[in-house]
Amino acid sequence: MPGFLIIGIEARTTNAKEATADGAIPAQWQRFFQEGILSKIPGKIGSNIYALYTDYASDRNDEYSFMIGAMVKDGTTPTPGLVAKHVSGGQFAVFTTDQGPLPQVVPGAWQKLWKLEDEGKFKRAYKTDFELYDQRAQDPQNAQVDIYIGLK
Repeated sequence: MPGFLIIGIEARTTNAKEATADGAIPAQWQRFFQEGILSKIPGKIGSNIYALYTDYASDRNDEYSFMIGAMVKDGTTPTPGLVAKHVSGGQFAVFTTDQGPLPQVVPGAWQKLWKLEDEGKFKRAYKTDFELYDQRAQDPQNAQVDIYIGLK
């Protein structure tokens, strides 16, 4: 898969923090929709929303950056308050979630993915992973999402 550029909002977190009521990811999603971030992103390509997991300190047990945004034309400069991240091209394994409520199907898919990783079914690069929210995710109560895992 070729590389691409995402502009959006970002927070630093850990999976341990996300397992508590203080998780940054739900707060980022809330901010993204409440503040109409998607409409503030310049140079958008398409209507898909991307959730990136980048800048891993080591692996899934350590800190990483979580970003929600949209794909933009190369060279697009983020407006104040937004950040840009380049997703490097490379090999990705694609996992499709079950269909259902987003707060259940996305974490459920990550749990299955971690189990497969623990079983040695694939080797993660821990550079960039992302979730793709396309037309199948428009109804948050009956959604399906693709999770792209960067491979070594």
